[in-house]
Amino acid sequence: MTPASAGRRTRAVIFDVGNVLYDWNLRQFFEKLVPARELELFLRDVVNLDWHSQHDAGRPFAETSAELIAGWPRFADAIRAFGPRFSETVTGLLPGMGDIVRDLHGRGVPLYAITNFSHEFWPPFRAREAAVFDLFDDIVVSGDEKLIKPDRAIYHLALARFGLTADEAIFIDDRAENVIAAEACGIHGHVFRDAADLRARLESLRLL
Repeated sequence: MTPASAGRRTRAVIFDVGNVLYDWNLRQFFEKLVPARELELFLRDVVNLDWHSQHDAGRPFAETSAELIAGWPRFADAIRAFGPRFSETVTGLLPGMGDIVRDLHGRGVPLYAITNFSHEFWPPFRAREAAVFDLFDDIVVSGDEKLIKPDRAIYHLALARFGLTADEAIFIDDRAENVIAAEACGIHGHVFRDAADLRARLESLRLL
């Protein structure tokens, strides 16, 4: 939390989704599809975060996969599987996070999310995890907006859509650069480590 945000009244929680609420693990998915001898190369040079971030920014999987397959034809089947089976890369809620979401909701705390997520991959994942996301008031998906964290524009868009002033919200993300960007917009920030650390922070703000 920056000095400028100290002492503000916080009433709403804005979560990131991947690696905050849910465990996102490409390795466990692709180790079933790629030979073990090539898995490290595949994760480093083929289906890596730089390539995947294009989906978060709104590019269609049909385009990105065709380009990647042209460069790595021997991995064509694994690359093609990524889009329609993306939800399998997200293995489940991280320990303790479901309890935090339910406890906040039970106390009447408004829940929101800003997630870097493909506009194509989000709907089936959202449907699979409806029991959790039905507790949220609204979720901004980067692929829908063609804005990606840590671009400050996505935070301003989210605050306007959520009907919040910056000082009313705390934003939780596992990536420090995304939290820093939120704080630059006046939002309270918290770099996620684990549920116990987050619960202590939320208790200090009297949200739990």
